[in-house]
Amino acid sequence: MPMRHILALDAGTGSGRAVIFDENGNQVAAASREWFHKSDPRYPGSMDFDLNGNWELLVACIRQACAQVPNLDIAAISTTSMGEAFVVYDEKGDEIWACANVDARAIEQVQTLRAADPDLEHRLYLRTGQTFALGAAPRLLWIKQHAPELYQRARSISMLNDWIAYRLGAPIVVEPSNSGTAGVFNLFTRTWDIDLAEECGINPAIFSAPVHQSGSIIGSVSQAAAEQTGLRPGIPIVVGGRDAQLGSIGVGAVLPGQAAVFGGTFWQQEVNLGEPISDPSGRIRMDFHAVPGVWQAETIVFFPGFAARWFRDAICPDIKALAEQNHRDPYEILEEMASNVPAGSNGIIPIFSDAMNYSHWRHAAPSFLNLSVDPSVASRAALFRSLEENAAIVTLANLRRISELTHKFPSHVIFASGASKGPLWCQILADVLQIPVHTRVVKEATALGAAICAGVGIGLYSGFSEAVGQVVREERVYQPDSQKAAVYQDLYERWLAAYPIQLELADRGVTSHLWCAPGE
Repeated sequence: MPMRHILALDAGTGSGRAVIFDENGNQVAAASREWFHKSDPRYPGSMDFDLNGNWELLVACIRQACAQVPNLDIAAISTTSMGEAFVVYDEKGDEIWACANVDARAIEQVQTLRAADPDLEHRLYLRTGQTFALGAAPRLLWIKQHAPELYQRARSISMLNDWIAYRLGAPIVVEPSNSGTAGVFNLFTRTWDIDLAEECGINPAIFSAPVHQSGSIIGSVSQAAAEQTGLRPGIPIVVGGRDAQLGSIGVGAVLPGQAAVFGGTFWQQEVNLGEPISDPSGRIRMDFHAVPGVWQAETIVFFPGFAARWFRDAICPDIKALAEQNHRDPYEILEEMASNVPAGSNGIIPIFSDAMNYSHWRHAAPSFLNLSVDPSVASRAALFRSLEENAAIVTLANLRRISELTHKFPSHVIFASGASKGPLWCQILADVLQIPVHTRVVKEATALGAAICAGVGIGLYSGFSEAVGQVVREERVYQPDSQKAAVYQDLYERWLAAYPIQLELADRGVTSHLWCAPGE
C-alpha cells in the first residue's frame, strides 16, 4: 500500500512552517518563512498579526514542502500556533482584527480593570490559570475603546491555529489548549467561562466559537484553498492546538508527571499534571494539555531564540556569511566556537528574561554584565556560550518554582525545538539542571504533535498514547556532568542577585524593559 502523508502547519512567533510526515512519523519535508509583527506607532506595545501577508507566506511554505515529496498523498492536515494571539471575526466570518502573542497595547485597559475590581484578576487566575498579561479581555476592551466600529461587528474569536484551519476551509472553532490562553476559558469545565467575560465588561457573544477536542475532524480543504495552496480539495482538517501542548505530544510527554522544555523563540517549560492546581503567588501559569484529562504547569523564558538570532545577525554577520558559503548552519559554527569556552563563560552574566512571574510579568533591559576588556575573556564565543547558559539558568529558576507547587523536581526533561539541535546547548541544559536531558529524532516536535492529532482524527492511530508509542523515537540522552554543578550553581546565584537590580533600573526608567506585560 502506498505511504500516506500528514501535513502540519505551524504559525510560530518568528516564522510560519509547513512540515510533512509519513504515517510512521518520519519527517519527509519542511519549509519555513520568517515573519515579523508590525507595531502601530500610534499605540505603544502594539504587535499586529498580518493575516493576509502571513497567509501568503504559509501558502508558499505549503507549496515548497509539497514539492519535496515524490508520490505525495496527504491524508489529513492539522494546525498549531503560538498561544495568546487571536483573530476577531464578524458575523459573516470575515477577519476584522488580529494580534500576535506578545502584543502589549492594552496597558490602560488592564489598569482600569484592576482599579475597578482589585480582586478580579486573582479570581480570573483561579478559574482560568491565566492573568491579564496576555489575555484576550484587555485587548478586546482596547478594541472597544479605540475601534468601536470593529467591536460592534465582532461576533467570534479564535486562536491562530484555528484561523489557519479556517483559511483552509474549516468552520470557526476553538480547542482548550490554545483558547485557554485567552483567559476566558474555565480550567475545570474546559470551555468558555461566559460569566468571567461579563465581569470583564466584554460582550459574551464574542466567545461563541464551538469547542472541539484536539484530534477531531472539523472540515476539509475547500476548493478556494486548494487553488491557493495546490492541495487536493476534500483533505480532512483535524483540530490541532497550541505549540507547547502539541510539542508535548510530539516528544511523548502525554502523562502526568512528565516534563518537557521547548527551546524556540521562547523557551517553554511544561510539567504535566493530573489536575489543575493553584499557585497562591500567581507566578505559574496553568494550561490545558491538548490531551484530554491532563493539565500543565507552564513557565516561560522570554526570547532566547530571538537573542540568539540577534547575536547571529548583529554581532556575527561574517560567521553567518561564511556558513552560507559553506552550506552550514551558522549556529553550528557558533557552538563550535563556544565549546572552547569554559563553563560559566568567564563570569559573564547575561540579563534578558526574568524567571516566570505571571502576576507581575516584566523583564529588565537586555545587557551583558561582568564583561572584560580582555578580548580573550569577553570574546564572541564567550558571549554566545553565556546566552546558551542563561537560557538554561532561567529554565532552572522556572522549574524550581513549579516544584514548589508540585513538591517534586523532574527526574529528567525532554528537550525539543530548534535549540535542541545544538549538542552544546543540550549538554549545558543537562549540566545546569543536573538531570538527564532526552532529545528526540524529530526536532519539529510541535509539528509532529500536530501530525499525531491529524492521525488520531482519521483513525491512523487509536489515541495519543498509542501514537506516541508508534512514532516518537529517542535520539540521545545527555547526562549531567557533576563536576560542573558548582560552577553553574554559582552562576545561578549571581544571576539571581544581579537580576532584581537590573529590573529596578528598568522600572525606574533608567533603562528600557525587554518586555512588559500590559499594566506593569
